[in-house]
Amino acid sequence: MYYGEIKNCDIANGVGVRVTLFVSGCTNKCWGCFQPQTWDFEYGQPFTAETEDELMRLLRPAYIKGLTLLGGEPFEPDNQRALLPFIKRVRSELPEKDIWVFSGFTYEELNTPGAHPSCEVTAEMLSLIDILVDGRYEEELKNISLKFRGSSNQRIIDLKKTRESGEVVLWDEKGSDN
Repeated sequence: MYYGEIKNCDIANGVGVRVTLFVSGCTNKCWGCFQPQTWDFEYGQPFTAETEDELMRLLRPAYIKGLTLLGGEPFEPDNQRALLPFIKRVRSELPEKDIWVFSGFTYEELNTPGAHPSCEVTAEMLSLIDILVDGRYEEELKNISLKFRGSSNQRIIDLKKTRESGEVVLWDEKGSDN
């Protein structure tokens, strides 16, 4: 897997101060995408053990609320396979940090066997994530007043509550510690 950028002290892609990893590769290719260069699966630099160690170092300070993964597309099957061991490491070494993932794929697509993004590691990856912002960016539904989303079709899903209830539960900023 490749990545395009790492942002330290990001406040735009989730609640609180975050470390953000922009992965490379996306087959959605949404019209109006703010990062079309990340569609290329070999854009940027290889995601290595050194990259992972640097991300862990950046995540350690107490003022960092958590990790955000976006892209590109973190839920492209090859990206999932590369990200899963890293996410497991974050959960193991820094369990107090939350994990947000932005995906152009919907939660339903990710949970549909045979759908492009659904692979052998998808369920485990979803089980380790706190918040999923899902849905393709749709230029005709663009709304700059939305928090953490670009278009009104996109949802912010509280995956902890979704797992507990068995149905999609949208994130409630007022009632959430994420």
